[in-house]
Amino acid sequence: MTYIEVHYHPLLFTTITLGAMAELGLTAYLINAGIETKSFTSDRYHALLGLFCFMSSWTMVFGASYMLWYFDRASHFLANVASSIAWLLTTGTIWGIAAGVMHITRDGGDCAGRPIISRCRQTLTLEALGWAEFGVCLLTTFATCFWIVMTKRAAKRSDSAARLV
Repeated sequence: MTYIEVHYHPLLFTTITLGAMAELGLTAYLINAGIETKSFTSDRYHALLGLFCFMSSWTMVFGASYMLWYFDRASHFLANVASSIAWLLTTGTIWGIAAGVMHITRDGGDCAGRPIISRCRQTLTLEALGWAEFGVCLLTTFATCFWIVMTKRAAKRSDSAARLV
């Protein structure tokens, strides 16, 4: 096991999972508050909350699964590096699209002059968490690809050194 695999991979997947948990809690709260008061700003905003709820659940379940498979060292079909890169790219792309559409859809700009606890700031936090998930997914993808490249280089060096002896 290399240094990057041991130290960064579990930390980044833990960050992804914990971010998804926070996102799921806030999204569920906003959906519930909107249903109770019947005050969704638009149908598009309501649909985006559904997308954020799905993405949070998706990210939380699969992020936790990859962490468990990593620590278990199980040979599950989905527990390999290629599937984690595919999952990270798919998840990161959808988080980026969802956060970008939320930025366009939500009302209130930067919520200046609004109370500290307001729907505007909660929606702004929802968008910020979406961008954070997007960024951490991309960072994890790059770290995993870097780890793959460095592992292959180390293997080539050890093969060439063994041939010289």
